[in-house]
Amino acid sequence: MIHVSPTAASKINELLAEEGKTGSGLRVFVQGGGCSGFQYGLMIEENGGSSDQVFESNGVRLFVDPISISYLKGAEVDFVDTVTGGGFTIKNPNAVSTCGCGQSFTV
Repeated sequence: MIHVSPTAASKINELLAEEGKTGSGLRVFVQGGGCSGFQYGLMIEENGGSSDQVFESNGVRLFVDPISISYLKGAEVDFVDTVTGGGFTIKNPNAVSTCGCGQSFTV
């Protein structure tokens, strides 16, 4: 299962409303790349694929493909707002190490 923090859920629902896609959700995925080997990806998803696992957390639907789920079990999507700007982050208990920016990881 993947969780969405209340702060991230609020921001995701705000973005979906702005895009006119209030019935949609968020695709969370892992792909090769980044300075640590794997990197996270997030995108608006209207309908999941037939092999996707679908979760709901704090009112947000999440779509995760079968390969990504093995890297993301127990992870949390969060939104942080800092002096230099805001953005989504993923807190992943499966990551052995992460890069300085937090966008890539190794397992």
